[in-house]
Order: sequence, then structure tokens, then C-alpha cells
Amino acid sequence: MRIRSVLAAGATAAAVAVVAAAPAQATEYSSALKIKGVQYDAPGRDSNSCTKGNTKDEYLTVKNYSRTTVNLKGYVVKDATGNRFTFRSNHYLEPGDYVNLRGGRGTDSDAKNVVYRQNCNFIWNNDKDTIYLYKPSGARADVHSYTKSRDDRDGNGYIKYHG
Repeated sequence: MRIRSVLAAGATAAAVAVVAAAPAQATEYSSALKIKGVQYDAPGRDSNSCTKGNTKDEYLTVKNYSRTTVNLKGYVVKDATGNRFTFRSNHYLEPGDYVNLRGGRGTDSDAKNVVYRQNCNFIWNNDKDTIYLYKPSGARADVHSYTKSRDDRDGNGYIKYHG
């Protein structure tokens, strides 16, 4: 009995330490879909040329964390200044599945887990921004703010939010 108490106390202390060490995040929303991560700074020199640019290398990953299939149609992704993208077509995410929302032009593919914004302008700022994900109802599904100096410790232009 004493071993369990010691283990329970140790586990509680470890949980508190992990919570205290984790960076502050936005409110946790009850949503099947969440922002898994963002490649906010495409590798190389930024170029929004549709033919030779690298906007396809900037992407947002949205993942289904629920136990049911979710249709992305009607979900909206927005940044702090109001740039937005609405998923206009049916795109079904099975439990645990994800989609990369990429800049640039291309063909959406369920098999390749990709949807293109059909816009060659960058949406995410390279220094700081806020990413909003809204449900078709207009309710907020997830939100994350980032700054390059605080959140991108390895400097690779990618930030992970949910595992």
C-alpha cells in the first residue's frame, strides 16, 4: 500500500512539473479537428510566384483526433489579419488522419492528404502570427499564436502543437 502512495505522489509531482514546464497555450477547444502543426516559413527564399515560387512549401496540418470520420467541408482557417481559407469541397478525415493545407495551386488529393489554397500568396507571417480553425457552425475549433523567437527553437520554420 505504501508503494502505491509513493508512486501516486511521484506521478502527481511529475505531472505538475510537466504542466509547469509546458509553454502557455490557448484555450483547449472541444473539437475533433485540431491544428497539428504549421510550416509557417517555407524553406528557402520566399517567392510567391505561381510558377517558380515556394508557397507550396508553406502548410498547415489539421488532424482528426476523434474516433469518428469528420468532413472538412465548411471548416475555415484564418490568420491574425483576416486572411482566410474555407474548405469548400468534401474531404473526409478518418480517425487519426490528417490533411496538409498548402499554399500555391495544385490538385486536392485524399490519397496524398493535401488540399491547396489555390492562392500563391503566403498566409503565415515568418515572425509571428495567430492561426484560427473554425467549425462550419462558426464556433472556434482551435487557435494557436506563435513567434519565431519563442516557438521555433531549432529555426526550421515548423512548429508542432498537437501530437
